[in-house]
Amino acid sequence: MKLAERMTNKFCSGVSASSRHTWTKLSQGTGDDDVRVMSRKNVDDPGEPPGVVLSAATSLWLPVSPNRLFDFLRDQSFRNEWDILSNGGPIEEVTHISNGKDRGNRVSVLSAKNSSQSNTLILQESCADSYGSMVVYAPVEISAIHQVMNGNDSLNVALLPSGFVILPEGPPESRSLADNRQVEGSILTIAFQILVNDLPTAKLTLESVETVNNLISCTAQRIKAALQKVEDV
Repeated sequence: MKLAERMTNKFCSGVSASSRHTWTKLSQGTGDDDVRVMSRKNVDDPGEPPGVVLSAATSLWLPVSPNRLFDFLRDQSFRNEWDILSNGGPIEEVTHISNGKDRGNRVSVLSAKNSSQSNTLILQESCADSYGSMVVYAPVEISAIHQVMNGNDSLNVALLPSGFVILPEGPPESRSLADNRQVEGSILTIAFQILVNDLPTAKLTLESVETVNNLISCTAQRIKAALQKVEDV
């Protein structure tokens, strides 16, 4: 649970400016203004991989309710529909721990069957309240998971989380209508953090920026297509 909490905290701090990490906004050169890309260098933080980290984030409106979108993104059976790194293979839940009364608030360990990284699992935390929800995940080596489960300190487990933030349209009071209509739209923010070079002294390349930009754009399109397919069933 502590590892998952640290993962979610790193996600929140990693995709926004903070006093600890100074971010520089980069020019993408793609004309796609709805994706923002920033970089930072990690030299001495043992809690994340050393090197040059690239962050990309975009927000989009989707014509589905927040609860429906939250359930879709946290459900491992749909993950291969949008997760490019799964190579289209099935994702299985190895174990999970509930984190609150809501069934969606849980910490899960997932396994990608077609992944090229056979020594890696996916740590995922999903949480929701009346204001919004998040699904945050990060690849973690199997050996590190075993060490944490055996009671070892999780602070030195390197994490580079990515994930989603889901917000409903309008404030909560505007959604408490007398006719109990459901909110039909959601604002989805997609944010990735990618290690593009394991040398902190390396220079960021345009190719790295374009690769991450394409990854986040492709993920957004896959989510739209998968949701459309689910709604049409």
